[in-house]
Amino acid sequence: MAGMKIAAWNVNSVRARLDRLVEWLKNTQPDVVCLQELKCTDAEFPREAVLEAGYHAAVHGQKTYNGVAILARTPPQDVVSGLSDGVEDSHARVIAATVDGVRVVSVYAPNGQQVDSPAYVYKLEFYARLRRYLDTRHKPGEPLALCGDWNVAPEDLDVWDPVAWQGQTLFTEKEKAAWRELCAFGLTDTFRSLYPAEKKFSWWDYRMLAFQKNQGVRIDHVLATGPLVKRLTAAGVDREARKGKQPSDHAPVWAEFKAG
Repeated sequence: MAGMKIAAWNVNSVRARLDRLVEWLKNTQPDVVCLQELKCTDAEFPREAVLEAGYHAAVHGQKTYNGVAILARTPPQDVVSGLSDGVEDSHARVIAATVDGVRVVSVYAPNGQQVDSPAYVYKLEFYARLRRYLDTRHKPGEPLALCGDWNVAPEDLDVWDPVAWQGQTLFTEKEKAAWRELCAFGLTDTFRSLYPAEKKFSWWDYRMLAFQKNQGVRIDHVLATGPLVKRLTAAGVDREARKGKQPSDHAPVWAEFKAG
């Protein structure tokens, strides 16, 4: 496996944020980028602009909502869209592809809205379905990265105020349990593995000057199996990409792996 930098970014509309995305790609030059919340169909995805920036795209889009993609410097291979589990689900939330020998999955987990609402139940079911997807398609000994907006802050360190967030969607015990069950497949949170005590966030509400006050949560994650974790050299959050005019409310997250 060659050295690889993998990033994930909920762009909150790829067309509205296209100039920002292209500039960020040129400045940071990751090898693979998992995008979430495209808010466009496959046909509407700006492939030409992305290709001009040096990236091939595998896209699983949807009109107005959701949508995921994998961008890579080499063409993504063996692309699979959705969970392919026979469940009727119109949400475009998962796409997988192989890039230079690594299986990469871009994931946009449901938000959950209000606790115990139908959307919350759907979220927990989504996590269970994704775990079954892994169990039926993969083994922990394979080089596998799942990257995206997970809409779960796993630990107290991952929210700006654990007391204020107690019982709130993104931070409930049921959501955190679903997250742990997924990771029990054999996935490691790359950022937390390198920085067990560091408090960094990836999402800040547009309202109430949350970004300026750094009142955020860490809900965007790069997860990896053992073969990648042993090559992990760095991970982080690109907070600079959240600044400026009309940003996404998420910052990109990334992990870097040495050749091996």
